[in-house]
Amino acid sequence: MQTTSINSFFNIDERLLKLSGEITEKCGERFKEIDGVTEYNQLKVLSSFIKNGVSEAAMAGSTGYGYDDRGREILEKVMADSMGAEDALMRHNFVSGTHTLTVALFGILRPGDRVLSLTGRPYDTITGVFGIDQKTDGSLADFGVQYAQVELKKDGTPDIKAIKAELSAKKYKMAYIQRSRGYSTRPSLTIDDIEALVKAVREVSPDSVIMVDNCYGEFTEKKEPTEVGADIIAGSLIKNPGGGIAPTGGYIAGKHNLIEQCAARLTCPGVGREAGATLGHSRELYMGLFSAPHVVGEALKTAVYSSALFQSLGFEVTPKFDEKRGDIIQCVTLGSREGLIAFCQGMQSGAPVDSFVVPEPWAMPGYTDEVIMAAGAFTLGASIELSADGPLREPYAAWMQGGLNFHSARAGVLLAAQKMLEAGKIKL
Repeated sequence: MQTTSINSFFNIDERLLKLSGEITEKCGERFKEIDGVTEYNQLKVLSSFIKNGVSEAAMAGSTGYGYDDRGREILEKVMADSMGAEDALMRHNFVSGTHTLTVALFGILRPGDRVLSLTGRPYDTITGVFGIDQKTDGSLADFGVQYAQVELKKDGTPDIKAIKAELSAKKYKMAYIQRSRGYSTRPSLTIDDIEALVKAVREVSPDSVIMVDNCYGEFTEKKEPTEVGADIIAGSLIKNPGGGIAPTGGYIAGKHNLIEQCAARLTCPGVGREAGATLGHSRELYMGLFSAPHVVGEALKTAVYSSALFQSLGFEVTPKFDEKRGDIIQCVTLGSREGLIAFCQGMQSGAPVDSFVVPEPWAMPGYTDEVIMAAGAFTLGASIELSADGPLREPYAAWMQGGLNFHSARAGVLLAAQKMLEAGKIKL
């Protein structure tokens, strides 16, 4: 993989190009490992399509109530098999990952129930769902669901001893796990990490429902959390499992009885999953899921490359390029407000859509600090496409994710580095 041709189209400092070539070669073994996972997951998804008899007719859209939508039913069986789960919901009318997680939480939890986060404070937009800081109108706290969390250890990993102690002391309906790091520098959880948490919960609280926020983690390894004992997982289709094709939507996968509870919350009790018109979106959801393993592999290569490049430029990165990954996110600590802004503006300039837009920090709904986002995407907010964002607060880190293909994503990363070089935030 050479980068010498990039200056036929873009103006990148020759020193950066030379470094890029060295970094690409350095990442060769990791790229081979990623290709192996990609092939396995691609065959798993293909097998799911064949097993469930996907046909052209399954992609036709329904209207109105959406009763007897055979294509929708087959799609959800394909998704369940792809996730190693008993059952699944996969719908275009989930508006975001946060909405999908909320449907699952409200579907399973009841007034008076307790939920314990095993991975510390959850992602910013989920705090309002739980009602952590205040009883947000309509939050779980507003409905009498009690929330508690076990803080992570100093190294950012789950404190299994403290988790077991808390689960032994009180009865918890749900043990909640966030796989990805959110806006923190803690490591994302690998499948091995999740399996260890599942084992710990089962030892002391066998009746607790184990739920995993699986956003950004799908198809990054050969197994999903539902294949190592998690009861239910949820995620967004404009992240990994939508493959950069799904225009919106989300999924919930897991045990059949829990999926039925979630379906009752998605629509209404007594109707559940039987209604919900697909409106012609089924084809995009099928195509997105089929493409997802390959696209995730490209995103992982982009993350590995970015990690190695920015570490060589003197920045703190997590994970390191040769570390095992549980999601597609690469965190780069830029150290200053100006550095973070320059990084995101450079990344935006390498996007296929809205490359001319200059990102600026702004107060986004659901976030406590100003956030800057580089997101020049075909689908608004799709983080399986090359994007980067971060809150304007210490340590001024960018959380980068996505890349529909490695070749264009690498160019975007180099343009981010070039912008920082021009802003005096990189020394060569």
